[in-house]
Amino acid sequence: MSKRAVVLLSGGLDSATVLAIARSEGYEVYALTVEYGQRHDDELAAARRVAKRLGAAAHQFASASLRTFGGSALTDDIDVPKGSADEPVGSGIPVTYVPARNTVLLSLALAYAESIGAHDLFIGVNAVDYSGYPDCRPAFVEAFERLANVATKIGVEVEAIRVHAPLMELSKADIIRRGLSLGVDYGLTLSCYDPVGGRPCGGCDACRIRLSAFAEVGMPDPGQR
Repeated sequence: MSKRAVVLLSGGLDSATVLAIARSEGYEVYALTVEYGQRHDDELAAARRVAKRLGAAAHQFASASLRTFGGSALTDDIDVPKGSADEPVGSGIPVTYVPARNTVLLSLALAYAESIGAHDLFIGVNAVDYSGYPDCRPAFVEAFERLANVATKIGVEVEAIRVHAPLMELSKADIIRRGLSLGVDYGLTLSCYDPVGGRPCGGCDACRIRLSAFAEVGMPDPGQR
C-alpha cells in the first residue's frame, strides 16, 4: 500500500505546490480543505480544481468557523489592506492574521490523518517572503509535531507523526519554479485575500507578493485571468 499523507489545501499557490511535492515524493495524497469562515471563499473552488488536476486520492472538506471569533480582516468586518504593486509589503503581524488558524487547520489534518492511518502531514507555510504570521515559522511547525506525537494514539503506539513544511525556507519565486518543474498549473489557483467574482484584486499583500514573484520568474501570473 502506498504511504499516505494529508495535505492542507487552500487552493492557493503554496498549497498547490505542496500537494505536487507530496505526490512527487511517492505519497498517496489525501487533501483537506477547511472552511474556516474566510471571506475569500472563492479559494474553495480553486482547491477543488487543484485537487482534481494534481491527482489527490481523496479531497475532504471540514468546517471550523473562526468567523465566530473574528479578529482578522479575513474573518471579520475589517478592511483588507491594499497597495500598489511597487509598494513594499508591510512588516509585523498584519490584520490578515487569523487567530490560531494554522493550529486549528493542522489539528483537523491530524484528526484526518489518524483516521486513515497516515503519519505525514503537509502544510504550505513559508517564513521567507512574508514572515509576519507567527504560525508560519519553523518554531510553530516543530512545536506542533511534538504535540502530535504525544496527543494521538498512532503517534504514541504506532509510528511518529511528521509535519512537513517543504516551502518554509523558499522564496515565493523559488516556490513557483519548484511547482512549474512538477507541472503545477498556477492558473487553477487563487491566492487573493479579497477576490471579486472569483478574480484576484491585485492589491492585497497576497496578490502583490505573488505578482512580484511571477515577475521575478519572468512570466505573467496565469491566475490573473
